[in-house]
Amino acid sequence: MKSLWVILCLLAGVGQAEPLFRDLSHRLPEHRYLGGWNHFVGGGVAVLDCNGDALPDIFAAGGTGPAGLFVNQGNFTFAAHPLPDIRATTGAYPIDINADGFMDLFVLRIGQNMILMGGPECSFTQATTEFPLLPADQWSTAFSAWWVDDGRPHMAVGNYVDLKNPEGPFFACDSHEILTPLADGYHSTPLEPGFCSLSMLATKDASGAQRLRISNDRQYYVRGGYEQMWDLKEGRFLVASDGWEKISIWGMGIASRDITGDQREEVMLTSMGDQLMQMAQPDGTYASAPFSIGTYAHRPYYGDDGRPSTGWHAQFGDMDNDGRVDLFISKGNVDQMPSNAIKDPNNLLMQQANGTFREMGQSAGLASTERGRGAALADFDGDGRLDVVVLNRRAPLEIYRNETPDTGYWLAVSLLQPGGNRHAIGASVTLNGDMQRTIIGGGHAGGQAGPLHFGLGAATQAEITVEWPSGHITHHKAAANQSVTLTP
Repeated sequence: MKSLWVILCLLAGVGQAEPLFRDLSHRLPEHRYLGGWNHFVGGGVAVLDCNGDALPDIFAAGGTGPAGLFVNQGNFTFAAHPLPDIRATTGAYPIDINADGFMDLFVLRIGQNMILMGGPECSFTQATTEFPLLPADQWSTAFSAWWVDDGRPHMAVGNYVDLKNPEGPFFACDSHEILTPLADGYHSTPLEPGFCSLSMLATKDASGAQRLRISNDRQYYVRGGYEQMWDLKEGRFLVASDGWEKISIWGMGIASRDITGDQREEVMLTSMGDQLMQMAQPDGTYASAPFSIGTYAHRPYYGDDGRPSTGWHAQFGDMDNDGRVDLFISKGNVDQMPSNAIKDPNNLLMQQANGTFREMGQSAGLASTERGRGAALADFDGDGRLDVVVLNRRAPLEIYRNETPDTGYWLAVSLLQPGGNRHAIGASVTLNGDMQRTIIGGGHAGGQAGPLHFGLGAATQAEITVEWPSGHITHHKAAANQSVTLTP
């Protein structure tokens, strides 16, 4: 691994606290992700502040049941909030699509996708007719969005099995769509071939180019399918001559974060069996992490079921605020798939001082063996520690409060700028050497809108550099243990 990575890890300045989480799922209204075989996948959660109180709220897909909106009342209590009766949902992503300051939701469905426009006090109005998007007969499971220079979001929608194909579902993957804003709506451009996407992420890759990574489910592959990367500027898929290696996995989710301190983001791809970490290289390509890094999480780490694991949502976050980025992966059998573990606990992989990761899910209290799907890491009580919410297939929604003692200092950073890209999607924020980007996409069928969370270790002050989407760079200083909002 890179020497700078080791130096930064050793300089984090605090010993690693033992992570500890308390299951407070009983404080959530009852909610499950339901349905038959066409809801084996999906089950995403969207985390957003829908009423401006700085406490994150939760939208949860319902599958064949109704979607749910659970408003944070403080003290880790949540109340069900009225929503339109939306069924056949697979997930959702927050996005301020009209830059009015209220977070909206792009809702993925089997059938017509929906735009829910946010308003005061967590009110949502269906506005799909105002945003002509996609036909009503597709099975959508992935989403990402970015801004160019026209003030309105460009969006990508990933579709799973082609419901119109009489030979399906096996080897019948649907194409994907790029949605480009027009004066009277959006123009849809198909991305072909499609290999049954379950996650998409538009961001700068290891080369610094703006690209759309597509992770595909090998279970329903057309023969010869693989992971894909679409160049957003050139409008083409990368090939071998670009340094793009064809990798075939059962792709379920994408997470990205710079864990080595070189300002290039590593990528975590969840799958069946090996969970694949790709390390960003100086030449702009990616290389598989060595097995010794400890992130492959290929089998359950406790219990007597030695069959391969099934990973879904992955997300990086500093769970103990020691300045080293950790990794959470939700796990769970597709349904009763005999080739894979039935009791498959979620992973909490804590980064050590030498840059490797140690599994601590069981001792931390996060080792649920329900059929996990979408998840999110967010500070639900404002105490500076990242908590965990997990949506399960045919089992109750779970939430865990982070009660890790003796954590380091922290800072939460929000960005605001004029114009259509109000929340500066595509910006990078570097804080004491730790870089994050503002993104919409990735995960498994769900994402979040809110502050970027940084663990500071022993540092009580932070030096912050923001590269805004325009390329303008600003520098800031802030004291630890607070939330700050920065502007250009």
